[in-house]
Amino acid sequence: MKLKNYVIFFLALAIHISLVAQEGLQKRADSLFNKFAFVDAAKTYKKLIKKDYNADYATRQLADCYAFMRNPDSAATYYQKVVQQENVPIAYYYKYAQALRGKKDYKTSRTWLKRFKNEGGVIEKNKLSRDPDFITAVFNAENKYSLKDVNFNSEFSDFGAFEFDRKIYFASTAKKGALRKLTYGWNNQPFLDIYAIEKDADTLIYHKAKLSGDVNSRFHDGPAIITKDGKTMYFSRNNFTRYGLKKDKDGISNLAIFKASLVDGEWTNIESLPFNDKEHSFGHPALNADETKLYFSSDMSGGFGGSDIYYVDINTDGSYSSPKNLGEIINTKDNEVFPFVNSENILFFSSDGHLGLGLLDIFATVYDENNKLESVVNLGIPVNSNKDDFSFFMNEDGVTGYIASNREGGKGDDDIYAYNRIPKLKLRGKVTDSINNTPIPNVLVKLSDNEDVQIVYVETDENGDYEINVDRDTDYIVKINKDGYPENMVSVTTKGLPNDAKSVTVDFVISPEKQNEPIAEDSETDSDVDELIAQITTPIYFDFDSSKIRKEDTSELANIVNLMKNRFPAMTIKIEAHTDSRGPSSYNDQLSEKRAYATYQYLVSEGIEANRIIEYKGFGESKLTNDCDGTIKCTEEEHKLNRRTNFIVIKVK
Repeated sequence: MKLKNYVIFFLALAIHISLVAQEGLQKRADSLFNKFAFVDAAKTYKKLIKKDYNADYATRQLADCYAFMRNPDSAATYYQKVVQQENVPIAYYYKYAQALRGKKDYKTSRTWLKRFKNEGGVIEKNKLSRDPDFITAVFNAENKYSLKDVNFNSEFSDFGAFEFDRKIYFASTAKKGALRKLTYGWNNQPFLDIYAIEKDADTLIYHKAKLSGDVNSRFHDGPAIITKDGKTMYFSRNNFTRYGLKKDKDGISNLAIFKASLVDGEWTNIESLPFNDKEHSFGHPALNADETKLYFSSDMSGGFGGSDIYYVDINTDGSYSSPKNLGEIINTKDNEVFPFVNSENILFFSSDGHLGLGLLDIFATVYDENNKLESVVNLGIPVNSNKDDFSFFMNEDGVTGYIASNREGGKGDDDIYAYNRIPKLKLRGKVTDSINNTPIPNVLVKLSDNEDVQIVYVETDENGDYEINVDRDTDYIVKINKDGYPENMVSVTTKGLPNDAKSVTVDFVISPEKQNEPIAEDSETDSDVDELIAQITTPIYFDFDSSKIRKEDTSELANIVNLMKNRFPAMTIKIEAHTDSRGPSSYNDQLSEKRAYATYQYLVSEGIEANRIIEYKGFGESKLTNDCDGTIKCTEEEHKLNRRTNFIVIKVK
């Protein structure tokens, strides 16, 4: 190999390695951002901007980070860069206005707020919009979460849900199918017990789901938390021992925190923690990321108000330090309860003392660039409502978890809701060689706005796959380049997608350039061909468990027939059919073959010569367009996106 070829090879290899590293860096930054670890996220986004990798997106995220760290000067600096970007979502006009308000530049702030309204923006009139602290307004400029109730809520109270080892644990006053339990005098409901069900369970049988062992007593038990090794549980309980209920001077049995050990599949060896006392309430235990601190809520003396958030250090010998109050940034003269700490050591809690939408609202703590606690931010609608919202839990992924609320529309007094952070939308796809049907690695994929101004570029991996973060409600142009292949381009839109959509798929099947062939004159221009590709690569869809062509797709098929008959009579195509992930994979393989054949038969029946359809093939559930692979719950609309037939253009002229 000549020296020049060596240089080209190693240069290409270096570029490829760099792109892979930057993709990983962005995923890490986004994960930190979703987990409210804004200090570390900001550092990572700065690296991406310096490397000019998806810089527009990173700048937007960095501006948000500074806003949430309550740094209006830096936030305004980066929002100013953001609002100069092409096709920027108008929510950033509002965010910029709020950051300017935070630095007391009221005149410029009003200018951008007016522009936001003129562009169609709507300002929600609620308590949060009147918050003098600008970070809450910035955080709530966009709806970040979606909620749905779970299928195991009862007609009484259910809360404290968390996931561990593919099970969902929660506290409930339900008594269906169980032996009669005492009722609680205040609301005439049964006392709480702790339950666990399989994460994907369709039904709940209460007496089977109740935890075995000694954690469930005749009185209140729960909520709880389990250590990572699965051997230790901390849980709330009425201050109850084998000698009976402990009561304060007014005759009330307060909550206390207990510890249990898992022995032969049962929770036993119950211990009351040493800092409990009968005169005060201690409840809602939570552990930090490395399990060296135990957080809880208590009305013990010396606090700021009703109930405050405290923590104790868990020493290496298993002993505990004295309780420490988290201070006045978190605690108010009212009540702070239900602490939770995520994997990045960010504290969440509920409060009726901080500015909120209703009674108890859920808040997250925010830190400055020196990792000093700076403020708290209200998580906003729909996580919070005009009622009580509490018992926040976040999974390791930073985008899913649970809350509880007594808001209107629930099944019982308190109901558990599963939340999903509205995901960052991804453009993803695969580039395949049309001749041998193999994936093509190291293809340069360029994303541009609808004015063809480049935004970002990535390379396909060894499987020919690529992935790019994109905005919702935006038009894009995608181009791909690879030596030995002609450039391909397609227009893509993210407008009109549902909030829970996670990705848009754009696959390319490309043919190698023909060498040393004369270029024939043709009346069709490149723009005509581009238009053709855009039209014919639109898929058709199928009803569940059906291979019948739907009436609503006949117009799309008629369009393809017209193109092949009248505009491009030499064009050849391939048909690729797919299913969603439901049902056995072997059955789905057969179903996709039937869909491919039904599509083939339809085109032939409309006068397309059979030899112009090079291949019709079913791929079963092997090429899903989204993450609905059976491991997560998906809507019917999301499943529908996978029940499709794609048309691949092999030759145009």
